[in-house]
Amino acid sequence: MAKTKYPEIGALRQVPGVGPVTATTYILTLEDPGRFPRSRAVGCYVGLRPRQADSGDQKPQLHINKAGDEALRSLLVCAAQHILGPYGPDSDLRRWGLALAERRGKAAKKRAFVAVARKLAVLLHRLWETGEIYDPLRNARRRGEMNPALLERIS
Repeated sequence: MAKTKYPEIGALRQVPGVGPVTATTYILTLEDPGRFPRSRAVGCYVGLRPRQADSGDQKPQLHINKAGDEALRSLLVCAAQHILGPYGPDSDLRRWGLALAERRGKAAKKRAFVAVARKLAVLLHRLWETGEIYDPLRNARRRGEMNPALLERIS
């Protein structure tokens, strides 16, 4: 079904951790990539945005708002767990998530899973909308953070 009815699923499956079920659920839930003015709006639509209750100088870190589709949100978090897990391939998303998980507190890893899931939702929308080829280390190459030996193996 994914190959015949929804060929755009192939663009989403380029990202490691995103399988046919996650990609199909993503496509069927969002329906049309053009309905969002920016890719960043998808994170809020799915319900992966932290709540806000600012009061003066205090900006407490609250739970996510859970406003969107529960099935898609849980599939994105599972994909994020794969990306950050021991078998996740090296990518900008993994590096960013692991740096976030090391920052602070006992719940930092859980926060990192949700943050990576939100970034993954935005990335999937961008790939779906533009049809680009996924480059896992795009930002690392741009900044020159790649190991030269690793660069030769990838190319």
